[in-house]
Amino acid sequence: MTKAKEFLKVHKMTAADYNINEIVSLFITEMEDGLAGKESSLLMLPTYIEAEGEVKANEPVIAIDAGGTNFRAAKVYFDENLKLITENIQMNKMPATDKELSKKEFFDTFANYMEDYKTVSDKIGFCFSYAAEIFPNKDGKLIEWSKEVKAPGVIGEMIGEQLLAAMGTPEKQVVLMNDTVSTLLAGKAATAGKVYDTYIGFILGTGTNTSYIEDNKNITKTSDLDLGGSQIINIESGNYGGIEATDIDVAFGKTTKDPGRYLFEKMFSGGYLGGLCTVALKIAASENVFSADSKTKIESLSELSSEEINKFVCGIDLAENTLTTVLTSNEDKSTAAEIINGLIERAAKLVAINIAAVILKTDKAKSAEKPVLMTIEGTTFYKLNNFQKMFEEFLQEFLSGENKRYYEIVEVENSSLLGAAIAAIVN
Repeated sequence: MTKAKEFLKVHKMTAADYNINEIVSLFITEMEDGLAGKESSLLMLPTYIEAEGEVKANEPVIAIDAGGTNFRAAKVYFDENLKLITENIQMNKMPATDKELSKKEFFDTFANYMEDYKTVSDKIGFCFSYAAEIFPNKDGKLIEWSKEVKAPGVIGEMIGEQLLAAMGTPEKQVVLMNDTVSTLLAGKAATAGKVYDTYIGFILGTGTNTSYIEDNKNITKTSDLDLGGSQIINIESGNYGGIEATDIDVAFGKTTKDPGRYLFEKMFSGGYLGGLCTVALKIAASENVFSADSKTKIESLSELSSEEINKFVCGIDLAENTLTTVLTSNEDKSTAAEIINGLIERAAKLVAINIAAVILKTDKAKSAEKPVLMTIEGTTFYKLNNFQKMFEEFLQEFLSGENKRYYEIVEVENSSLLGAAIAAIVN
């Protein structure tokens, strides 16, 4: 066994340390508890947004996407052939990601970004990538921030209402949804004409989350629903609490804004994987996994980004990579790459567990003719070294035998914006 493998095994950081059958079962139980209003790490937030709905031609709406890094806006409509047209896309920095802002500063920044769109439409589809309790009027109250956003005064506020007030346009209508919800809707629209049994939206970028379609009769925590209908549920899967954090996960968590929250997300999402790998390499150095020269340099290492660690293991721009200068021998470089790749493999299995649980919860996609369509977005999913390949291997191994299910994966360009527009048009 190599030094890297022995290190990961001692700290229980290998993919093999996670029993997919047991954890999938626990994940489904947490989903059911969340739907019933029982104590659960999964919020299972109703969205009041149906996946069905009539698309109208030539009805422009304003689409907004407030994500983990960027704030984007656009004018969106369907033409006479029901082709989705996107115009005047503008991108700005997500407020409060680099410094703390007051509630007024936060929404004033949003309003400034929206100045060019105020006369486009009275309907706004707002993809808001944070945990929010959605109300029947389709506005939402922020429950908590994730992805290191620093605007505590916004917690508990109605996002759409506050945006419209800052814009000076209280008469407009806002349909607020999570990015996984808009991603699900965008995938459904992009594959119109093909038959699927159900739909899932999944994000793995800066953060992670999942949405799916649930029968209203199973959402027992919410009264006055049409029990014959269904709606999209925002799981807030990044906060799943059924996996015990290792000592390395705990050590890394202490370096983040909310050490006890969203531990699942911090095990594999793009906003955290670089930091997790940095902490793991430092702990490995303290345990003499590396040579004395490398150990000294690793101890003073600043937090690496996920892009940096990924480029290192992919062999991209190595001369410019921090790890190339920190690690003084080829053996140390190989050991570091093996540790990082081990954490990526663990990440792939954890994501497979997340997706497998949601597919089983739908109780659908049991025939090849009617699979589940998973619209997946995020550079971490598609760009991380061998990630998608390992993810599908873990998922396909689980979705066999008595768990046999069929799925397809699609990626839709600008899915968050397009899904937000679709929600505004059809709801």
